Amino acid sequence: MTKEEILAKVAAKKLSVDEAAKLLAELETSKRSTLYCKVSLKGGMSLYGLQRMPVTLYVEQWERLLAFADEMQAFLKEHDAELKRKQR
Repeated sequence: MTKEEILAKVAAKKLSVDEAAKLLAELETSKRSTLYCKVSLKGGMSLYGLQRMPVTLYVEQWERLLAFADEMQAFLKEHDAELKRKQR
């Protein structure tokens, strides 16, 4: 269920405000753990779910980053002992 659907059910009095708040909180929690993309207002691609704020780059920047992915993987393996991991 989307945010708009939840709000429509509240407006139609098919859902209480408390129930809607719980559903919206669950929806937000699930979005935080899931990666997803949106087109930004300026035409870039925003990646959500990686950190608190979205990572937004233009298409050319995403293409350069993706082309560099193999080198990034190799760097991560080579420096694994030096790199810190965030505990979740």
